[in-house]
Amino acid sequence: MINYAIRRLLALIPTLFGVTVVVFMFIHLIPGDPATAMLREGAPQELADRIREQLGLNRPLWQQYMVFMIGNDGMYNLEKFFVGDKAQPPTTANVTYGVLRGDLGTSLVTKNKISDDLRHKFGATAELTITAMFVALMVGIPAGLIAGAKQNTPIDTASMVGSLIGVSMPIYWLGLMALFLFAATLHWAPSGTRLSNDIKIDSITNLYLLDSLLTANWAGFLDAFKHIIIPAVVLATVPMSILARMTRAAMLEVLNQDYIRTARAKGVQQFQVIMKHAFRNALIPIVTIAGLQVGFLLSGAILTESIFAWPGLGRWVYEAIQLRDYPVVQGVTLVIATVFALINLWVDLLYGMLDPRISYQ
Repeated sequence: MINYAIRRLLALIPTLFGVTVVVFMFIHLIPGDPATAMLREGAPQELADRIREQLGLNRPLWQQYMVFMIGNDGMYNLEKFFVGDKAQPPTTANVTYGVLRGDLGTSLVTKNKISDDLRHKFGATAELTITAMFVALMVGIPAGLIAGAKQNTPIDTASMVGSLIGVSMPIYWLGLMALFLFAATLHWAPSGTRLSNDIKIDSITNLYLLDSLLTANWAGFLDAFKHIIIPAVVLATVPMSILARMTRAAMLEVLNQDYIRTARAKGVQQFQVIMKHAFRNALIPIVTIAGLQVGFLLSGAILTESIFAWPGLGRWVYEAIQLRDYPVVQGVTLVIATVFALINLWVDLLYGMLDPRISYQ
């Protein structure tokens, strides 16, 4: 298993390199640039050209990509090696040491280090994703189990109709309706953000629910829970529905196997047949879907974060795209792609634990 994990980690290198190329090219294909986004309408063209020169946006795309990968000084040394004194010295604005040196650079708009902002915003998105996935697992899998065990009954029909509605419901509509009902009308929960202004939580992991538990801050835990529960449930509707349908399909396939009929013939109780024999052998496709959904939630929470004013990666990238903040979009996408790939690796390693017949050779 260790050798397999090492091979998979090495295989991530060309994958992540391809991600950087694709993201870099697509973000530069969007009309406009940071210079025009920073200036008001009707600003002099000379001012826009001066900003482009300061940011290095007047250089060829391949040079801008190399700056993103190895930094301004690295690009200068590379040019100096090939063309000598004709090499252009690095600009003072947006100085970055390059992705290959472990530095994602500086935001063109805020001038903040991307790694510093990423540390806080990734925690917000990770907490929302984990909570939403927990809700999806706690509701979707039992619903699929019951539907599979009670095939062609009203319970099965109700479960599948509910999952179809959940997977078809537009997130933006559901989020707005949830805000209107639970925040504006019933006042059961706040309307947005992660924490009330008068609540303080000592940051350890930047996951407020976990940090409040570690520090025994019960008021902070309750406030963080009130803020996260509605966006988490809204975000969980699609993976919850997918998990319910996948669990039902996997259970139906397993329940028709000979060993299940044998267990029933021996007089094994129905609960033990379902949980000990059927569910365990149906876990592999369920784990696969769950792992993929975690990656999708981590990278696809833009609408939910925008509706609930959640200060996470999705909202940050959305605003960066509008402002043409290239380094932010490139850096965040690279981080999400890395996490997505690591989650898939973890899911693959789980296969061997769930089914000893699986070999990693």
